[in-house]
Amino acid sequence: MSKFSYEIVETIAVLSEGSKGWQKELNLISWNGRAPKYDLRDWAPDHEKMGKGVTLSKEELLALKEALSHLEIE
Repeated sequence: MSKFSYEIVETIAVLSEGSKGWQKELNLISWNGRAPKYDLRDWAPDHEKMGKGVTLSKEELLALKEALSHLEIE
């Protein structure tokens, strides 16, 4: 497995927390020194471990926001 680095530039929202302290977070993250992107995934309390997630550009996040604005939630 190749090494990678990340820096959480900004925590935007904590959406939920599991019984073991892991939190589903929306963050702005710089991966491997690149420009920051929006990232949604589960994180261990110390941010040393992470679950699988999705990384979105600003344009993708705006498209998701637009799609969610039309979603009818019951």
